[in-house]
Amino acid sequence: MYEYDRLFIGGEWVAPASPQTINVVCASTEERIGVVPKGIRADADAAVAAARLAFDDPSGWAHWPAQQRAAAMFRLADAIEARSAEFTHRVSSQNGMPVRIGRQTEGAQPAMLLRYYADLSADLPAEETRQSLVSGSTVVRKEPVGVVAAIVPWNFPQSLTMFKLAPALAAGCTVVLKPSSETVLDAFLLAEAVKEADLPPGLVNVVTGSGRDVGAHLVSHPDVDKVAFTGSTEAGRTIAEQCGRLLKPVTLELGGKSAGILLDDVDLSCTMKAMFGATLLNNGQTCFISTRILAPRTRYPEVVDAFSAMAAALPVGNALEERTLIGPVATPQQRDTVEAYIAKGKAEGGRITAGGGRPPHLTRGWFIEPTVFADVDNDTTIAREEIFGPVLTVIPYTDDAEAVRIANDSAYGLGGTVWTADPERGLDIARRVHTGSVGVNGFTLDPGSPFGGVKASGLGRELGPEGLAAYQQLKSVYLPSSGAGVPQERSPR
Repeated sequence: MYEYDRLFIGGEWVAPASPQTINVVCASTEERIGVVPKGIRADADAAVAAARLAFDDPSGWAHWPAQQRAAAMFRLADAIEARSAEFTHRVSSQNGMPVRIGRQTEGAQPAMLLRYYADLSADLPAEETRQSLVSGSTVVRKEPVGVVAAIVPWNFPQSLTMFKLAPALAAGCTVVLKPSSETVLDAFLLAEAVKEADLPPGLVNVVTGSGRDVGAHLVSHPDVDKVAFTGSTEAGRTIAEQCGRLLKPVTLELGGKSAGILLDDVDLSCTMKAMFGATLLNNGQTCFISTRILAPRTRYPEVVDAFSAMAAALPVGNALEERTLIGPVATPQQRDTVEAYIAKGKAEGGRITAGGGRPPHLTRGWFIEPTVFADVDNDTTIAREEIFGPVLTVIPYTDDAEAVRIANDSAYGLGGTVWTADPERGLDIARRVHTGSVGVNGFTLDPGSPFGGVKASGLGRELGPEGLAAYQQLKSVYLPSSGAGVPQERSPR
């Protein structure tokens, strides 16, 4: 049982402003495994004030040399890495992520991202001098944007925290982190690592909340200079609207309904092993996965059979068991949502070829069988809307042009894949898909390259140098040419 009675604000564990608490429940067993304070607006105000004080300190983090900040970030990475097994355990217990996946995404990746951005910021100059096109020169400076509100979801809580926290710290910003109420225990473990790493007070603050009240308060707070949010498109639109009115920069990584295009030359016997990670990663609770499978009509039955066999063979069980590849979804509400989409798919004429219900051998936990739908087209609800669960649709197409058209016929544009025996042909198709990221014969996020979406999948980019730039603002300092602007002696009359 994990029990916390303090929030992490200003570098210290402080009493919350309210006696309310959040009970944490294990997705695999439905057992209560923890309790933490439920933050309210007053706690958010205290966290923002601490972050503001730390940022405005004339000798503080924002003014440290990049190499000094990098050294502190390496200390934090070491402290996080020492807790990697515990991070994995807490995340998998809370949201149902199979522990085999969690070791990489929640146990190893956060420290890696901190070190990457520490090195990147130390290597990049804070300013450069450009020769003016008119006269003189201009010093172009990269300065930290200020206090950042980082609002993260429950599906990959530590990885997505570090998508924001690592570049923000590298840029010289201070951060108020608001975790999802479904995954708070790992956020408190992060606070313990921050404390151990001896980071400046107020640099990283952790405030919980339930529902959208605390998050909305942070978004509109006058002392928050930037918002970084990962979550649903619905919430993202609201945040974008608020930030637009306030002229406040915002990065939004939102929903997806990506297409996996299987070309007619694909070798299914060599492809299906990689398909799991590209289509059902983290129990289908992954924004970029290819949940719309586009199959050539000439091979449609073969593709349906291959995906049905894959789904039926996946071990479903407790997220903490080593053999598990499909754990429970994160909440009972999420299971209700997934089951409603399955019912909708059947009502609209879809044929279930695998799964479709709850595993009969698992009577506790929020489990859904990996489910495959055939005989659907791109206009059905389950092909249009993000389900966020282990449900795939297999949609037929006639030729490459139609496959690209179907892939692009979506409100979203976050991920996608192309599968083929000819990588050059796959690259040509990938170039034609309107999305923020796409993989050929697999999909793996590259921390050194930008990640983000188009259309309803978001604004801005995370990861890579572009992710660091999102936490910087540019200042131009104009310098005259030698002698320019200096009064000249007048000739005697």
